[in-house]
Amino acid sequence: MHQLPLRFYTTMDVVSVARSLVGKLLLVEAEGEKIISRIVETEAYRGPDDRACHAFDFRYTERTKVMYEKGGCAYVYISYGMHHLLNVVTAPKDHAHAVLIRAIEPLTGLDTIRKNRSNVANNHVLTGGPGKICQALNIDKAWNGLKFYDPESPIQIWDDGFVYAEIKSTPRVGMSVHVGDASHWPWRFYATGNKYVSRPLEVKYPW
Repeated sequence: MHQLPLRFYTTMDVVSVARSLVGKLLLVEAEGEKIISRIVETEAYRGPDDRACHAFDFRYTERTKVMYEKGGCAYVYISYGMHHLLNVVTAPKDHAHAVLIRAIEPLTGLDTIRKNRSNVANNHVLTGGPGKICQALNIDKAWNGLKFYDPESPIQIWDDGFVYAEIKSTPRVGMSVHVGDASHWPWRFYATGNKYVSRPLEVKYPW
């Protein structure tokens, strides 16, 4: 078992990284407790040609500037003014690619996770969705920019050698008609049969 090194994150192929992250371990330490979860669902976002990406067409703002940092750091933002979402920045510096962590399976710290999530059901309702993950793990914008590969970081990603028998690929969730053809790119990856994967399992857009 080892912490993923910097080189894992700095490839230009964000789609490959998104798929490779399914099955890896997310370690979060807060208030003296270490919580370990397995990543079971991800989505890839690639600037500048991906209309679903915050950095589409080289968009550079106070929010997106961390996406232009060297791969391996956290990109945490607030969606619709309510939910924090956790992303893994990838690629070399100045290439704004990122992977959204969409679902995790709790391995340790379940009592804390359920308390943070108001004791909802222990399945996809608990941590099957990016906003649910951040609520479960108490991740907010203070975590923005933290390094996943830093041995001293409170948020890390590890590889324990576990591999899922099947990883399914579908279009990403929640795409708008304004995203156009990029809505149909099969850049969502999840562990087939895992009960923590977010819903819907299949996504079809009418346009």
